[in-house]
Amino acid sequence: MLDDSAAYVDGPWTHRTVGAAGARFHVAELGEGPLVLLLHGFPQFWWTWRDQMSALAEAGYRAVAVDLRGYGASDKTPRGYDLVGLAQDMAGLVRALGSAEAVVVGHGVGGLIGWTMTAYHPGTVRALAAVSAPHPRRAARALFPPGPGAGHMLRAQVPILPEHRLLADGCVRVGELLDAWSAPGWPDREAEERYRLAFSIPKVSHCSLEYHRWIFRSRWRADGLRYAHRMRAPVRIPVLQLHGSLDPVCPPKVARSSVRLVSGPYRWVSVADAGHFPQEERPRHVGEALVGWVGEIDGERR
Repeated sequence: MLDDSAAYVDGPWTHRTVGAAGARFHVAELGEGPLVLLLHGFPQFWWTWRDQMSALAEAGYRAVAVDLRGYGASDKTPRGYDLVGLAQDMAGLVRALGSAEAVVVGHGVGGLIGWTMTAYHPGTVRALAAVSAPHPRRAARALFPPGPGAGHMLRAQVPILPEHRLLADGCVRVGELLDAWSAPGWPDREAEERYRLAFSIPKVSHCSLEYHRWIFRSRWRADGLRYAHRMRAPVRIPVLQLHGSLDPVCPPKVARSSVRLVSGPYRWVSVADAGHFPQEERPRHVGEALVGWVGEIDGERR
């Protein structure tokens, strides 16, 4: 059994724990200026944003990457893995970090949380960058025709066994998912080892799958129907969608249909030759796109 030290990767950033929404969240922070909050996806942790944190800090922003509830060195609570509660986590974290609002950047399920914040906590999100993350009302379309993401989602619904599969043989399955969901050439040895170690932290495998269980099962429950109704509200803030051209989990066409739910300024950026993890497969491209987009938004506000 490992403790959560695998989440404390050394670098130019500062680590600390911040209380919000009744839980403790581990964050890595770099730079000074307007807040940019970075939300990772599955099967990763805050470290996925290391390159973009440096790019944003150099451009004059305060980049804060968080371990979501149940991941890394953040609290592993028994409940709280629905998108509404997770959005409340991050809205509370924005305020706990001393800001009224933030640019929110989310990958995968972190992007779904970001989209949810725009409907449930619109005052805390001044702009949203969704990386490999369609609007939640479009996300189900990624399951048809069935692909690697759909297979994982369905297998995750089985009790107990998926957790054991993720943990087996030093979390080798985590490396297999990273490889299957990315374009050829990634992950490298360091990335695979980091993510396998992070999933060896007690309870992470279970908590991470609870996200997928709520997303799938709630579609037929009252809480999911209420959520779907609330998410009909048009997104009025600036939205950037960054998407790998070779993403096998969510086809670009599905993700791009999210524009129909955005009434504010919208931009689509296709990341050539990248799969589901463009922030790591093409880090410079994604960093430049983020910095340029946030800079334009700030320029228009002045």
